[in-house]
Amino acid sequence: MSVVVLGGNDRMATRYKDICESYKCKAKVFTQMPSDFESKLGTPDLMVVFTNTCSHKMVNSVNQKSRKHDIPVARIHNASVAALKSVLEQYCV
Repeated sequence: MSVVVLGGNDRMATRYKDICESYKCKAKVFTQMPSDFESKLGTPDLMVVFTNTCSHKMVNSVNQKSRKHDIPVARIHNASVAALKSVLEQYCV
């Protein structure tokens, strides 16, 4: 299963990837919006958005992509490890 994590803390990016790998998920982490963002997203099985630390432009791109390709989006206000684990337990197990 592939997961894209959007938002969160810059220093936690590798930790987010490690947590996803522990749930046997391949992960891409975007803490900030890079250039050519839409093409870098790809078509994952799940998108996790930390709404507290994510820009509106980034969220709008995610919403468009999810509607177009019918991808589930988990929106979490808190960018903590426990919050990410709770989402992955719902979708990856």
